[in-house]
Amino acid sequence: MVNKASKPTDPIIGLDTWNIQLDQNGQLKHFLTTEGLGSEMLTHILDTAESFANINDQRVKKVPLLRGKTIVNLFFEASTRTRTTFELAAKRLSADVLNININTSATSKGETLLDTLQNIQAMQCDMFIVRHNDSGAAHFIANHVAPNISVINAGDGWHAHPTQAMLDMFTIRRNKGNDFSRLRVAIVGDILHSRVARSQIHAFNTLNTGEVRVIAPKTLLPVGIEDMGVNIFTDLEAGIEDADVVIMLRLQKERMQGALLPSEQEYYRLYGLTSQRLRAAKDDVIVMHPGPINRGVEIDSCVADGARSVILDQVSYGISVRMAVMTMVLGREIPDTNRVTDNTSQTDNTKDQSGGIA
Repeated sequence: MVNKASKPTDPIIGLDTWNIQLDQNGQLKHFLTTEGLGSEMLTHILDTAESFANINDQRVKKVPLLRGKTIVNLFFEASTRTRTTFELAAKRLSADVLNININTSATSKGETLLDTLQNIQAMQCDMFIVRHNDSGAAHFIANHVAPNISVINAGDGWHAHPTQAMLDMFTIRRNKGNDFSRLRVAIVGDILHSRVARSQIHAFNTLNTGEVRVIAPKTLLPVGIEDMGVNIFTDLEAGIEDADVVIMLRLQKERMQGALLPSEQEYYRLYGLTSQRLRAAKDDVIVMHPGPINRGVEIDSCVADGARSVILDQVSYGISVRMAVMTMVLGREIPDTNRVTDNTSQTDNTKDQSGGIA
């Protein structure tokens, strides 16, 4: 397993993912991928998220750490959970938030991505949250923004979705403890097209997870997936046997080219997670899903809504994790839990000055 940071050349986008993410002091400048970041950095993100977790329980859910900063949500793909939790995270840090509607922007009139970026930069923004259907788009943007602007990748093509991976690590840590080395994790579904799975696998390996399994029909497994340090299964029940964590992925039909599956019904018959099949895992297994869920395709409703499901917890924890990443990337001091709670209490009677733009 990989514990220390390495300097990989990304096989999907063909770029060195190392230097661009870190500043000269080794601190996060951009957050584009979990690949190449060491265990200390990933653990620091998780620890920082823990310091923000109690904010959701406060009457006033806001701290002033990013007051005066402007954060732009630049989503070239549809999103509900990711865009909304990024917006909530930024507003709870007291930042101003600008949501760009790409469908009505100048991009739809033929303006290039670079021209769009330069125009938004001229408005003196501090951070771009980027989702794009092309792998490598976030790296392209990070390479072309002004030095004072940071970029967080909210999902690019098949490549990476680092904050989703980190909120999944946070969810697991809260349910299973800090020691990932004793865990057996099974990732089930459309591995081929999943940027989430790739980011998860890199994070799991960096955190020294005991065993990571991927389970899918052969047509939905990337070539060379075994080189990422995972064990491959094509039988669902064998793959989730004695698993501590089962992560279900949806079929990404919008990215599929050609007939990779006979039908959704056949897929559910062989790979749909039901209560009966879940019995192969450990009794205290947790079931996860990055969303959106396709009930009756990759997962049965009684499992998605059942006692072992932590799917809604993932959504809640996504706010804390994204608050942590934003704060770290913009170089703000990270308060401990008590200080966050105290700051929240002190702002209880303060009028909201965030100026968030919905």
